[in-house]
Amino acid sequence: MCVNDLIVQGAEPLFFLDYFACGTLETTVAKSVVTGIAEGCKQAGCALIGGETAEMPGMYSDGDYDLAGFAVGAAERDRILTGDTVSEGDIVFGLASSGLHSNGYSLVRRVVDRSGVAYDDEAPFAPGISLGSALLTPTKIYVRSCLAALKTGGVNALAHITGGGLTENLPRILHDDLSAELNLSAWTPQPVFEWLAMQGGIEDAEMRRTFNCGIGMAVIVERGHAAEVRSQLELHGETVHEIGVISARDSGQSVRYSKGA
Repeated sequence: MCVNDLIVQGAEPLFFLDYFACGTLETTVAKSVVTGIAEGCKQAGCALIGGETAEMPGMYSDGDYDLAGFAVGAAERDRILTGDTVSEGDIVFGLASSGLHSNGYSLVRRVVDRSGVAYDDEAPFAPGISLGSALLTPTKIYVRSCLAALKTGGVNALAHITGGGLTENLPRILHDDLSAELNLSAWTPQPVFEWLAMQGGIEDAEMRRTFNCGIGMAVIVERGHAAEVRSQLELHGETVHEIGVISARDSGQSVRYSKGA
């Protein structure tokens, strides 16, 4: 999540540091955590240069641990993405997410409790995988593909779709006189989102405000560069959906949804 937040500024991640705190260090758990962090750094092309491991008996119950971290990146000053160049007619590409990513888990836990399905039971929406494993599918890292797209030219903004979904993250890179017109028929969210909505009785608008609903990164591209940028993104393994267009904003919302053909 940290490196995805960096790339939307046009910054290339350089290094990551982690902080692991627990009551008593369980080496097998710590090894698993650090192995996962190292894999994430490998995917992002950045270095894991250190961190802190703290044992604090009495602060944490047995088996509990606290994990945090941060990343540092670099960008040429004149190439930092601010959204200032986003304009009417730009195309909005959505890059498929791998699942829930790292947001909405307070609601997810409530839905699971309500469903009566145990975390070690088979996921109703993913045969052959436990519910816990399916819900914890690792967050997709978009660094390499988005760096390639930026080098292609014509990318005016990137939006990491985290907590708040498309509804609250896209406005961060839009001027007040612009809106994003999104076509909900342009992509199909992964089955996990349908299951959560059904089991939790969650309305569509609330789903879009809480989860990424299948789109983990939005790429705002000048229309004349759209085909080339899409080609680069797909070349780097992304599933790309053309989900909308930037239009002039009236008195309505900055993100508007429709269900086109």
